[in-house]
Amino acid sequence: MTQKLANFIIGIFGGTAGSLFGKYFVIFMISLFPILELRGGLIAASLLNLPMWQSFIICFIGNIIPIPFILWFINPIFRKMRTWKHLGKVVIWCEEKAHSKQEKIENLKYLGLFLFVGIPIPGTGAWMGCLIAALLNMDKKKSLLAAILGVVLAGIIMLIFSYGVLGRIF
Repeated sequence: MTQKLANFIIGIFGGTAGSLFGKYFVIFMISLFPILELRGGLIAASLLNLPMWQSFIICFIGNIIPIPFILWFINPIFRKMRTWKHLGKVVIWCEEKAHSKQEKIENLKYLGLFLFVGIPIPGTGAWMGCLIAALLNMDKKKSLLAAILGVVLAGIIMLIFSYGVLGRIF
């Protein structure tokens, strides 16, 4: 699924992906998106035949930029959004999604957050992990470190997959 989404995003940027800068811009933008994150960025980088380590750094930066904003500002943003009719429904959906996965983090705390972010399976990642950490009122600095280390772990796993397995297929 992530590969299909990455291909779709590459298609959206169309001509932008023609230059080297454009290709790096595409993988950076993919890495900023929830769901896709660094995982999708590295798959796209592999499909665009970009160098592995430069791609890792760009995708890593793209994936960690939202982390502090989610940890420090999502609760006040959600409080404000609840006051608006249609946005309140979005908040409820996000909170229900986060609460359905909170048990995976709650028992192991920061190790759980690290593993939740770091093991690249659908429904996990920095966005969801940090949302859960914020809703559980976990320590923000420790959560930030756990999430960043989780992104590194996910990046290593995805490098092996994207440039190893996928690289041999394509």
